[in-house]
Amino acid sequence: MPYWGADDAVAELRRALSNRHAQADRLRYRNVLLRVIRRMTQGVDVSGVFMEMVKASATGDIVQKKLVYLYMCTYASRQPDLALLAINTLCKDCSDPNPMVRGLALRSMCSLRMPGIQEYIQQPVLNGLRDKASYVRRVAVLGCAKMQKLQGDTEVDGVLVNELYSLLRDQDPIVVVNCLRALEEILRREGGVVINKPIAHHLLKRMSDLDQWGQSEVLAFLLRYKPRSEEELFNILSLLDGSLKSSSPSVVMAATKLFLVLAKDFPQVQTDVLVRVKGPLLAACTSESRELCFAALCHVRQILGSLPGHFSSHYKKFFCSYSEPHYIKCQKMEVLCELVNDENVQQVLEELKSYCTDVSAELAQGAIFAIGSIARTYTEQCVGILTALLGLKQEHITSEEETDMVVRDRGLFYYRLLQAGVEEAKRVLCSPKSDPSLGLLEDQAERPVNKWASEFNTLVPVYGKACWAVVTANWAMEPRCGGFPCAVPMTAGTESLISEGNKEVLQVHSNSAGLTLIPKAHLTAEQFEKTWLSLDMNCQQALPWHGAAHPDTIQTALQVVHIQTIAMSKAGAQPWKAYLSAQDESGCLFLTELLLETENSEMQVSVKQSEERTEALQHFISVLRTVMGTVLGLKY
Repeated sequence: MPYWGADDAVAELRRALSNRHAQADRLRYRNVLLRVIRRMTQGVDVSGVFMEMVKASATGDIVQKKLVYLYMCTYASRQPDLALLAINTLCKDCSDPNPMVRGLALRSMCSLRMPGIQEYIQQPVLNGLRDKASYVRRVAVLGCAKMQKLQGDTEVDGVLVNELYSLLRDQDPIVVVNCLRALEEILRREGGVVINKPIAHHLLKRMSDLDQWGQSEVLAFLLRYKPRSEEELFNILSLLDGSLKSSSPSVVMAATKLFLVLAKDFPQVQTDVLVRVKGPLLAACTSESRELCFAALCHVRQILGSLPGHFSSHYKKFFCSYSEPHYIKCQKMEVLCELVNDENVQQVLEELKSYCTDVSAELAQGAIFAIGSIARTYTEQCVGILTALLGLKQEHITSEEETDMVVRDRGLFYYRLLQAGVEEAKRVLCSPKSDPSLGLLEDQAERPVNKWASEFNTLVPVYGKACWAVVTANWAMEPRCGGFPCAVPMTAGTESLISEGNKEVLQVHSNSAGLTLIPKAHLTAEQFEKTWLSLDMNCQQALPWHGAAHPDTIQTALQVVHIQTIAMSKAGAQPWKAYLSAQDESGCLFLTELLLETENSEMQVSVKQSEERTEALQHFISVLRTVMGTVLGLKY
């Protein structure tokens, strides 16, 4: 929301920009421009001085140009007609003798969000790809990706793609990495950039020239190349050996993943690599960055699944610090449980015992659970600790209140179970009817490295495989707003997609079905996601589906019967998804997921209710069937 007095401020800035005395003094005029940018960053709408800023772009002062171009990139979408006046200046600057000016002009031109800008930027971008200055080539390569995004669903320019492939052999390492990212963006529908043998070996030879970010990117792209022979494989691994010694955790992790994937037929090589990466991982586990520490701990647990006791000699590195957040302490306790052996069991149990008296009931519960998991191997020591804990007069351990009973009950459970002996405990906990959450006490087989090699250095160890699958499924839906998809915007003329006759059919059916939906009940994407995850499934049905219907048509039909579209995939997407919400007069919410795997198949309809009302649910399903039947001209 603009500040009070914004109109007066804009008028004052306009006068200052038009002042001839200020224009004659470079420093004074630059200060005026800084005031404009300051107001812009404070949330004041200063689009009223657009014409004066366009005039200010005709200058030889590169600092002044930067300020003006920053302003223009921000407000070009609001003033597209006036922004066209600056195109001539930008095109002229793209031919300036100073490479900094050329790069600045090209970057600013590609950042303008206005209709018809593609025809103006195409030639400057192609010229920039052949520029002698590396800075201009860097900007031009990224401009190619922006230009392709502006063109939307049009065909990929083959000449542009060939030009980018040729620039993979550019002398500047940043240009090489930018080319890989640009090609990946442009060729996304074709599967991304292709890495063949000449390109792969060229990138490997250029690794020493790249910075840490560039090395991480190149290592990720090299995962797509499969060596043709064993000799070539080991030559590649030899070239990558230096990356395992990098000071950057991201480079080490990317190199480790590449080693594990390429050496999938050589388990001993995989084991040797994991031994070498032990040092960098331990350093990351003690990093001051909490995010890096947590990610490293998740990867340590992943490695321990295949190499039990791999970090046993460094168990003290996983002792908790008082200043660490709860989620890191929990991860460290999980790691400690997997590192226990005859030499360190006493020290680990003493450390976990100290956590049991922590003021945090959650941490105490986790520590007791950890001691219980260790008890499957070291029964006597654990029983003694659990018995001693029962004698403490700590409120969060011995309290009889319901909120704290879970901690005490957990300790009593393990104590009484272990008194019966380890074999009896295994028989109880491993029986088919036992609680799945107690599976930690079972003997778990070692996982082969190849089972998780492709997931290494990703977010799968952090989120978990199931959760990450849900996250990536949400990403597949377009368009998106933040982490959750947003609804496809209604375009002009959408109302005409449903004929008046069909509208009457929908309205009559929705009013006569015994269910009245509220027209102004709206949920945000975040509210929908939170509510959806908290409710149980009430109904799942399959509706026949033949042919194709445009998302705008479906959205309009749903709007007629007062069903809100929260999110919807683009036309032609496979699988096609949509998320809907509606509310009746009593306040009952109906949250719906539509899933169409392929065309000419069945549409899966899943509905959740905030209140279990069978009759209202049946009426709502009937309305949905009518909408889909009307859209496709079918009779359900």
